[in-house]
Amino acid sequence: MSRTYEELEAEAASAPVEGWDFSWLNGRATEQRPSWGYLRQLGERMARASAALDIQTGGGEVLAGVPKRPPLTVATESWPPNVAKATKLLHPLGVVVVADSDEPPLPFADSAFDLVVSRHPVTTWWTEIARVLQPGGTYFSQQVGPASVFELVEFFLGPLPAEIHRRRHPDDARAQAESAGLHVTDLRLESLRTEFFDIGAVIYFLRKVIWMVPDFTVERYRPQLRALHERIQRDGPFVARTTRFLIEAHKPSASSNR
Repeated sequence: MSRTYEELEAEAASAPVEGWDFSWLNGRATEQRPSWGYLRQLGERMARASAALDIQTGGGEVLAGVPKRPPLTVATESWPPNVAKATKLLHPLGVVVVADSDEPPLPFADSAFDLVVSRHPVTTWWTEIARVLQPGGTYFSQQVGPASVFELVEFFLGPLPAEIHRRRHPDDARAQAESAGLHVTDLRLESLRTEFFDIGAVIYFLRKVIWMVPDFTVERYRPQLRALHERIQRDGPFVARTTRFLIEAHKPSASSNR
């Protein structure tokens, strides 16, 4: 017997959304993973680094999953519930968590790290990344690409302008990285299938990923949520396309500048 809208709403509206762990969605939504294997590649780079910075670490879940971290590893996070969660998870692993506003400047000296990473940053401050990287250092990141899950976003907000569909394009990231003095050595974009199997998954997702529908609350969007619930009940999972891009960039070594 299928569950009612009221039951699904109540469950999803009360679920905790701190951190960047999406295990609550297991069995309720699926997202195809990019082919490049970000965590595996991140682990390889972390194992070779001597000082690493993870920007916008969320609850620290991704960084905690790295098998071997450098002797000096630092993570930044701005949202207080995530700062607390990341501190609890990462401090026992020897990682320093710094509460940061996610606005420039980064609270670190020039050339402090030979590896800077970020998974799904809201904003990438390229000039600051270049500043804190040592000559020869690497920036490695998986990011949300253009028009990601816009089928869902536009269900609630209506059609969005073409210029909004163009935001977060990897070509722009390349241009910004190079403008900051970095050399992009890898840039890949993939479009991936995402499915939501019930309205509870949609509510949880929009509560957690707050920039998708910035003014989202269950109360404000209940008519649309009910309509989407009925659509899923009638037609099956709601399908959207998630976009992700991988970017790796290097700061020129001192010898290459001579």
